Amino acid sequence: MSWSAPPEEDIHLSTSLASYLDKKLLILLRDGRKLLGILRSFDQFANAVLEGACERVIVGEIYCDIPLGLYVIRGENVVLIGELDLEKEEIPQHMTRVPPEEIKRAQKAEREASDLKGSMRQRMEFLED
Repeated sequence: MSWSAPPEEDIHLSTSLASYLDKKLLILLRDGRKLLGILRSFDQFANAVLEGACERVIVGEIYCDIPLGLYVIRGENVVLIGELDLEKEEIPQHMTRVPPEEIKRAQKAEREASDLKGSMRQRMEFLED
């Protein structure tokens, strides 16, 4: 078995993460989740370790930060990484922070409304045929 160097773009990705070490980041994942935390470590595959991580869930005008603790993220799931400015407010003033139970209820209602909308669209397409 032989070893080969990673592609050049992978090297640039992982070395550029070095500038984010020990900084608070917002990371957007492929599945749409938004994670916040302090970048403590990463590797050549852009796998990352966040300390004090939380998942920010936003539904309409309400949001909740669900604590996750120490969190490992696979690099292939990362869509976007951004540094948070600690001097600025992270959330617009019109948004309201709610407890995890309330955000889960709001997520469920949003999902059910989306499912209903999808099934209604399918019925309408059926009638058009």
